[in-house]
Amino acid sequence: MSLEIREVISKKDFKEFVDVQFDIYKNNKYWVPPIKKDEIKALNPTYNPAFRFCKAKFWIATKDGKCVGRIGAIINNDYNKKTGEKTGRFSRTEFINDKAVSKILFDTAEKWLKNEGMTKIQGPLGFTNLDHQGMLVEGFDHLPSAASEYHLPYYQEHMIANGFEKEIDWIEFRLFLEGVPEKAKRVAEVIKTRNGLTVKSFTNSNELRPFAYELFDILNIAFKELFSVVHLDKEMIDYYVNRYLMLLNPEFVKIISDAEGKTVAFIVGLPSLSEGLQKAKGKIFPFGWYHIKQSLKKPKVVDLMLTGILPDYQGKGVAAILINELQTVMEKYGVTEVETTGIFEDNQKAIQNWKNYENIQHKRKRCWKKNL
Repeated sequence: MSLEIREVISKKDFKEFVDVQFDIYKNNKYWVPPIKKDEIKALNPTYNPAFRFCKAKFWIATKDGKCVGRIGAIINNDYNKKTGEKTGRFSRTEFINDKAVSKILFDTAEKWLKNEGMTKIQGPLGFTNLDHQGMLVEGFDHLPSAASEYHLPYYQEHMIANGFEKEIDWIEFRLFLEGVPEKAKRVAEVIKTRNGLTVKSFTNSNELRPFAYELFDILNIAFKELFSVVHLDKEMIDYYVNRYLMLLNPEFVKIISDAEGKTVAFIVGLPSLSEGLQKAKGKIFPFGWYHIKQSLKKPKVVDLMLTGILPDYQGKGVAAILINELQTVMEKYGVTEVETTGIFEDNQKAIQNWKNYENIQHKRKRCWKKNL
């Protein structure tokens, strides 16, 4: 059998790069497929402004002419400046259960990164922390959120066989809610009054759009020192707003302002798109958009996408206000379950928030590392 690897250059290559995951996860009821066109655009410097501060290459592995794996390698120059390191990232890695396939993929990515002067490789990580990140290592029988990742159990064996070890883990929770407790309402009101805070709510995307930059400003400040995070400038913010704003149900976004009207915190919930994306099968048209819209209108589960609180307001109960406000909207829609996105395993404050609710900690994602 002939095993080959080639750099992704042509339109056909990019199509194969995106399509291979549909073969690997075919008939898997837990995998949530991306929209193919969006994935291809994310890999193209014409559409993705992250290429201004990132250098990247992508490869596919073929066996007897059939695509059986893929890998990307990214050098985020802004992140390396921030950390003072020479670290490269592997990204969007997928492969069949064949160690020769995973080996040729990692060998190729590592060689390129080493030739570019990198001394370490870590991943899976994307261009920014709002891109694909983490490899699932626990929780293979749970449906992920659209913002999370799914992988098959054998991936871990391949990582270890290729010389990788754990860098850090994210953990995810499923929360079970039963109405909004009266005590929670009273506590939220006390905190708002004590700190002169007000809550902004939205009914449509046009109302929400003017606040997008304020939300990202908070994100840049609150997440500044976290692993894998880089500052997002106006061009990157525009990219994410244009890519994701249309998917939000604005009712599930809440913003808190101080007495002067300055935005100090926010929470973004999203009616789970996972089942809608499964029905869409990677395409918006002709019927994919219908399934996604139905998910937004009639949610069964809400995914907690992002929460940001300015440092001066952390530890003052602002998180309790945000959750209380979001839970009120979920009650209106009849939603009783919430899926969190990844929380660093050492972030005890955030973890304790979720442990105040009936919950299961059901998924774990890993960032791996290796010296070059």
